[in-house]
Amino acid sequence: MKHPQSITSLPESPDDERRRRMIRYAIAMSIRVVCIIACLFVQGWWLLLPILGAVFLPYVAVVLANVHSSSDGLVERPGSIVPAREQDRPGGAE
Repeated sequence: MKHPQSITSLPESPDDERRRRMIRYAIAMSIRVVCIIACLFVQGWWLLLPILGAVFLPYVAVVLANVHSSSDGLVERPGSIVPAREQDRPGGAE
């Protein structure tokens, strides 16, 4: 049974996804710059917080930038292009 593809089930366009990822990365790197500048003004054990932020934010920024939008993981076989065999279908004969 074919399920029609609705506009809400389509994945995000590559341009929109790239833009969203670049914005996330830019925000995280901006916070890192603030942490580096804060290292010049903070004293005592509080200095540890901006140092940790400046050290670990690049890793966090890359991980957040590379997180893809959530999807249900369903991939539909293009039935008109590649005919599905009975054994390839879920619950089909083996």
